[in-house]
Amino acid sequence: MKSISIKNNQQIPFESIPVLEYEQFLDYNTSLLTIEDNHCVNYYGVPNQGKIKLICCVANDKEGDIKISSAEVALPITLESFSQHHLAFEKFEREIHENFGIQFNNHPWLKPVRYPANQSDKNSIISNYPFFKIESEELHEVGVGPIHAGIIEPGHFRFICNGEQILHLEIQLGYQHRGIENLFLEKKKLIELHTLSENISGDSVVGHTTAFVNLWETLCQEKPDEDLHFARTLASELERIAIHTGDLSGMCTDVGYQLGSAVFGRLRTPIINFFQQWCGNRMAKSLIRAGKNNFPFTEELGEILKKVLDKFEHDFEEMCEETFGSPTVMGRFEKTGIVSNEIGKSIGLVGMAARMTNLNRDIRTSHPYSLYPTLNHQPILKHHGDVYSRAQIRREEVKQSMAYIKGLIAKIPAENLNRKPFKKSIPNVFVVSLVEGWRGEICHCAITDEKGEFLHYKIKDPSFHNFLALALAVRNNEISDFPISNKSFDLSYAGHDL
Repeated sequence: MKSISIKNNQQIPFESIPVLEYEQFLDYNTSLLTIEDNHCVNYYGVPNQGKIKLICCVANDKEGDIKISSAEVALPITLESFSQHHLAFEKFEREIHENFGIQFNNHPWLKPVRYPANQSDKNSIISNYPFFKIESEELHEVGVGPIHAGIIEPGHFRFICNGEQILHLEIQLGYQHRGIENLFLEKKKLIELHTLSENISGDSVVGHTTAFVNLWETLCQEKPDEDLHFARTLASELERIAIHTGDLSGMCTDVGYQLGSAVFGRLRTPIINFFQQWCGNRMAKSLIRAGKNNFPFTEELGEILKKVLDKFEHDFEEMCEETFGSPTVMGRFEKTGIVSNEIGKSIGLVGMAARMTNLNRDIRTSHPYSLYPTLNHQPILKHHGDVYSRAQIRREEVKQSMAYIKGLIAKIPAENLNRKPFKKSIPNVFVVSLVEGWRGEICHCAITDEKGEFLHYKIKDPSFHNFLALALAVRNNEISDFPISNKSFDLSYAGHDL
């Protein structure tokens, strides 16, 4: 047996994961990615009995399962790279290289990813990052960051340009680390783990916390009640509305359309203010908790939310008509920052960035959780892969989320007042939890030790997959088009750097 197949939020004994010889491990997983329905949701290394256990998780979006396989290697070692066969593995292998010093032959871009404090090579420092260069008297380089004028996290963008035309963009992150994965091992109280999950990426509180609580409940063999599933599904779609609307505001700002910037920015406010009414925090911190609900959703809250959405819907659609009917806005959105379907498949795009290229990747459909199996969710796909496609997906997903929410609050489940204390988490098991955040696929993986405590915890934000798409999208665009391309992806520095 080359792999073991599991479902989303299913635990298996860690020792049940097949261990292959590395050559077989490489052949098996790279062959899986020749099938369009498959994509790699995680590939990473775990120290295990003096060796490094490489674990690869490949999801099949048609069958709804995840194939888990592994290989064990002793350090120091040089391996043939997965990436020479499928570029989608390149970032995963770069992280393994950085963490453990494993060399990969025929890797196209074997550079550090994050420069964490616990990296293998302490002499490798971010100030000496080996940027790609082209020797030419006609070309020039433009550096942006890592200090930004806004309030976002630090990141450096190095452009190689011929006049105004971008020939190449290299994105270097890794300037700020919180060591969150290691903190999941150090912290033992459940409230501390909840707090960590809420702070993985500040604009995806619901997404990451839902991934954690689903994983934790799986480890404790607990089945959430309907009111918990209801709250998580509702909060996820509200988060999607809020961030998509705010991003439309930012996109209007970046093309100088002040009316759209102001109105979409205003419309985001009542959505996040509703989170404040619900749980006391505008970003939904403290709302999602494993096995309990500190802020039950009531009929009164349902009436308030209905009024908020009724008022929001009219203004939102009117502003979309104005924005997408403006020739000056469309002149900046259309055919800017294009990523093709072929490139999307090759680099392993997920979430909205995949769907803009007509690549159907949406965990709500392929590996459903919470109440999504009952919603008959249909992912929204576009075909052109440009800024306009990304704007259209936001518009249509906001409308779709509003419809889901209105259907949910029409039948609010009663709170379960008789919940029992959790059992202890199961020892020596492996779990994968997938969630479709507003940005795309979130993946949390965990291994427990003989006490049932975390032996290893691995987090993957969709930004880890999608930053390369931004770099490729701006090629042959003018450098003045970079801000709108960047905002149209709206990737997470914090979610990438951890």
